[in-house]
Amino acid sequence: MKIPPFIEKDFTVFNIAGLEARMEAIRQNIQPKFGVLGDRIAPFLAALVGEPVYVHIAKHARRTVNPPEETWVAWSTGRRGYKALPHFQLGIRDTHLFMWFALIYECDRKPAFARNFKEQFAEIWPAIPDSFYFSKDHTVPDVIQKRELSEEDALKMLDRLENVKKAEFLCGTVLPREQAVQKTGEEMVKILESTFETLQPLYKLSIS
Repeated sequence: MKIPPFIEKDFTVFNIAGLEARMEAIRQNIQPKFGVLGDRIAPFLAALVGEPVYVHIAKHARRTVNPPEETWVAWSTGRRGYKALPHFQLGIRDTHLFMWFALIYECDRKPAFARNFKEQFAEIWPAIPDSFYFSKDHTVPDVIQKRELSEEDALKMLDRLENVKKAEFLCGTVLPREQAVQKTGEEMVKILESTFETLQPLYKLSIS
């Protein structure tokens, strides 16, 4: 199936007022693209991680008043869900696309991942591109680029991940809106595959 590109209309969805109106626009404009991209990327990720991978499109079902400021598709080895597992994400907000390897609040593998990362820090840290970003909280848009972090900063981030239950770890890349709308669907597939392949060593740390 042809991969549809992201267009300006996908980003302006987040200007729509009201939960129901915005969710309807997300269902109409964005979720079908997530479905096609999700199915295309799943076999690639399955080969990368060595297990079947399932596609999960965010439904935002718990929201009752505030409309979502971003939405996403996630890939995980869990058939029923992804939040409690290490997973990969592609998401969109009004300003950019984001592509993450993610360990969020429900995942109990965060302490072991942090310990594994610290033990192999000299090998793993330099392999993460300086252009990649980190997030400590998937619910806010704040991110920091790797080139802005010292090794000491990174180790503090991992210490927090190991010891603070609500801590999160997301690493990946961000594609600004003005660049994203210039990409064809196939170009987006290549970007996703390249990003997730680069993030594969982090996934490996999370399951070892």
